[in-house]
Amino acid sequence: MAKKAQAKAGDMSRLEMTFDKPHLINSIFGEFDRNLVAIENRLGVYISARGNKVQIEGEASAIARTREVLGDIYSRVQRGEDIDLEVVQAVIAMADEPTLDGILRKNGGEEPKIMIRTRKKTLVPRSATQLPYMEALARDDMIFALGPAGTGKTYLAVAQAVAMLITGAVDRLILSRPAVEAGERLGFLPGDMKEKVDPYLRPIYDALYDCLPAEQVERRINSGEIEIAPLAFMRGRTLADSFIILDEAQNTTREQMKMFLTRFGMNSRMVICGDPQQVDIPGGSEYSGLADAVGKLEGVEGVEIIRFKSSDVVRHPLVGRIVDAYEGA
Repeated sequence: MAKKAQAKAGDMSRLEMTFDKPHLINSIFGEFDRNLVAIENRLGVYISARGNKVQIEGEASAIARTREVLGDIYSRVQRGEDIDLEVVQAVIAMADEPTLDGILRKNGGEEPKIMIRTRKKTLVPRSATQLPYMEALARDDMIFALGPAGTGKTYLAVAQAVAMLITGAVDRLILSRPAVEAGERLGFLPGDMKEKVDPYLRPIYDALYDCLPAEQVERRINSGEIEIAPLAFMRGRTLADSFIILDEAQNTTREQMKMFLTRFGMNSRMVICGDPQQVDIPGGSEYSGLADAVGKLEGVEGVEIIRFKSSDVVRHPLVGRIVDAYEGA
């Protein structure tokens, strides 16, 4: 990909980029140039496209970010990745981290040094904090993932768990969360135990079905290789040779969190995911087992704590702004 020199006119600048593989242009620009429109709206630049060339006009700093974003998208398309608006928004957010491009790639055009491969998809980092998080998932025994919704905390943990299960690195996946109502009173739920707790565990099921074919999910659940259960079912057990995930951990009490953490067995990996700002248990964050555990275990050897920010949200960009508004940022 060739780039012409930037020409400055007053406070505005102009840059022309040429993509040397014209057959990839549709994937880079998106249908009806929607990827370029998204970049314009987020970065405050004007982009005009003709053939395999784009001309970018705007402030010098915005042009530099636009060039980085388009270069990143170009590299992803060359590697065969699917590019949608969610990916574009994530790449734009990642451009805020000035050294991220160098960290993600060993050198120009090479694939990221960290990825998660499952039966149905291959996942690469889509925000600045997802990179160290994915590295921790592949390396550390116990990881606390803290931050707002939409940052990929649970999804990436489930994907790493599936990857380790299908390669034989662990024998079981154990996926759990506390059955706490988010400020509602749902009343008596009909059905057997599975039917009662499944609504609380739906996000975990969704992530599993994204990573494994449906028939494999069902078969592995029936065989016991994958266990999805409310937190209360963990008491009295030792979980060895397992990948264990606790979701919505901010809604545990201190006693529940201690109980869960001490289930940790040999050759296992444990990931505790939660948003400290979304506590639904009586008494609020003061009684949250997640905050208590992080305070006690930060700095302990073998425990990694990853903190996501609103800028790491990889859902609609409005979600990040909503998080900032509620947190008074």
